[in-house]
Amino acid sequence: MIPDTSNDIVEGKNAVSEVIKSGRQINKLWIAIPDSGRYDPFTYKLMKDAKDLGAVIVEADRRTLDRMSVTHSHQGVIARVAAHDYSTLDEIMRRAEERSEDPLIIVLDGLKDPYNLGGILRVADAAGVHGIIIPKHRSVGLDAAVAKTSAGAIEYIPVVRVTNLSNTIEELKEKGFWIYATHQNADKSYCEIDYKGAAAIVIGSEGEGISDKIIKNSDFLLRIPMRGNVNSLNAAVAAGIVVFEAIRSRTSGM
Repeated sequence: MIPDTSNDIVEGKNAVSEVIKSGRQINKLWIAIPDSGRYDPFTYKLMKDAKDLGAVIVEADRRTLDRMSVTHSHQGVIARVAAHDYSTLDEIMRRAEERSEDPLIIVLDGLKDPYNLGGILRVADAAGVHGIIIPKHRSVGLDAAVAKTSAGAIEYIPVVRVTNLSNTIEELKEKGFWIYATHQNADKSYCEIDYKGAAAIVIGSEGEGISDKIIKNSDFLLRIPMRGNVNSLNAAVAAGIVVFEAIRSRTSGM
């Protein structure tokens, strides 16, 4: 997918190198494959340093980068930098502890629409969710479109980006979390669930939903009953419905 020309795009070897030196996090780094098949030492170091910062490295032909470029002097290197720093799971846990609350986390599986992620950040902020977890691959990151759509919520909700979402689910379960996954064929409605305790609510993408592996590893499956003609909700709306029911459940007698 070719990115838009938002201000989260940085082009050129030296410019990207300075971004890396500053410690600013990079969502994705596109590198033009050299004709010789071998990268020069400077480019190779850029790739290694960006990967160490958590960037996804995409090797592409030069024509792809030419189409992406705004400056037309990309030198075979284009980076999409994060609009906000990513957080850690420990920071989310500390946030809940500081509030003397059981942690409540939203886990997003394969969400690719920045407007949905921005909307979910707004939901999380309004509901008092302690943080969001997204996968590094096959997922939208904290780019400029997400920041704009979040209407400022990106500044208040920690977002953790992980390499392996299934492993992170296992880690959450080891920490005592109950995992709640939305699924259209679930037996129970979202409003028939007790969300008390440490809870992680998993929301999938509209097109693909939640992966089978995560579904199998979830403690509860829940559905949102729908009576209309269009049998789908976008991820942000689904998250809002379930999360606010979870808040109601956690602050009442169920």
